[in-house]
Amino acid sequence: MSTTTENGVGGSRNTSEEKTYKKTTSSALKGAIQLGIGYTVGNLTSKPDRDVLMQDFYVVESVFLPSEGSNLTPAHHYPDFRFKTYAPLAFRYFRELFGIKPDDYLYSICNEPLIELSNPGASGSLFYLTSDDEFIIKTVQHKEAEFLQKLLPGYYMNLNQNPRTLLPKFYGLYCIQSGGVNIRLVVMNNVLPRSVKMHYKYDLKGSTYKRRASRKEREKACPVYKDLDFQDMHEGLYFDADTYNALMKTLQRDCRVLESFKIMDYSLLLAVHVLDQSPKEGGEPCQAGGDGKRPVAQRVLYSTAMESIQGDGKAAEAHTTDDTMGGIPAKSHKEEKLLIFLGIIDILQSYRFIKKLEHSWKALVYDGDSVSVHRPGFYANRFLKFMSTSVFRKTQSKSAGSCSSVPYDRDTCIYVRTLNWHTCQAMGPVNKGSGKHGWICLLPVISGDCGVDVIYRRFRSAFPELGPGNPKGCMFLL
Repeated sequence: MSTTTENGVGGSRNTSEEKTYKKTTSSALKGAIQLGIGYTVGNLTSKPDRDVLMQDFYVVESVFLPSEGSNLTPAHHYPDFRFKTYAPLAFRYFRELFGIKPDDYLYSICNEPLIELSNPGASGSLFYLTSDDEFIIKTVQHKEAEFLQKLLPGYYMNLNQNPRTLLPKFYGLYCIQSGGVNIRLVVMNNVLPRSVKMHYKYDLKGSTYKRRASRKEREKACPVYKDLDFQDMHEGLYFDADTYNALMKTLQRDCRVLESFKIMDYSLLLAVHVLDQSPKEGGEPCQAGGDGKRPVAQRVLYSTAMESIQGDGKAAEAHTTDDTMGGIPAKSHKEEKLLIFLGIIDILQSYRFIKKLEHSWKALVYDGDSVSVHRPGFYANRFLKFMSTSVFRKTQSKSAGSCSSVPYDRDTCIYVRTLNWHTCQAMGPVNKGSGKHGWICLLPVISGDCGVDVIYRRFRSAFPELGPGNPKGCMFLL
């Protein structure tokens, strides 16, 4: 089972030989994480609450934890290590903003063993999940940790203005120094609840260059597909008008924030649960835990997909029920009932010289507008266009005079006026009387209540010779 995400569950319990990261065993790393966070959060409770000041974003606190213990720290069975906490007061504010009390934070991370997720993906990072399904702990590179530190003041301002966001929610940044190596960690929200079976998972960038899951990835029990795979497997995910508008508004706002920080190459982690499928269908559940235990409903405010786009954060129970676990209700083009879980991931990439160089090289060989690495403004616009047209769609109401009431067969001409469409260009002679059929291009009117894809699918059904190579929803054989 795979994990390619910055803050979502997509892996499984690691039952193979113990891993090492920078010559540190996973058990030693997990133990150091729990000891270090236990000490630093406990120590922070003695500091009075106050407003966050600019200098608080640059504070780094450090404590040494020898294996034999000290006057301040307990003894342990791991190698000696030093634990650094970045911007402790700022992150305490972030946790409070999302309703995370110090005791709950400590309980989630330190009370039960951390769950290691296998197959973390190309980044080489390790992922740990807390047993209550609340938090993901991810190892990050030095440059990523450094960038997050620089990002914190703007991140603080953005969260103050609107905590309802699909951006990663960072709850802590730490560093473990042991044996001459530095292991940097970030604590984030968990996007995908383990208790919900994810039938499909996607990492979407809005790019087409090499955006198809590899053969090796497809052979996994729960593969993570990409943009071209989504277009092959789905004809969009349909939401009611209010949900669609709230979702797109949130994505637009988040993309503008990322653009202002010159951030690009981020992805949308998208997971689909099909309500119409029985639990035994579709193979084993794509979830992190194999113990079958259902974690306690998430307590963190704005933590679920539904809350992130339109919840008020104070009525989590209204959005996170036993039936939905906070997923966003949707339908497929086949009218299947779905639950959607999503979040923006991998945002700790700035458009620096190396990325500019990478894009320039790729643009010489491939179409520059199709590669995933692009300047932040273009990247954001392409990302939003793909999400709003290819991935997320608004459910159209069916009413009298709509396209649903018009027959589509080989002997019926299209009634442009009835369908509220405009004929904009004839591509050849249309002569139904002689049995010859020509091409005609149709442009939908905004006020029409029938989507382009609906027309496209019905014409494809009526005219199988239409062929897959024609522009979707534009060229129809009459």
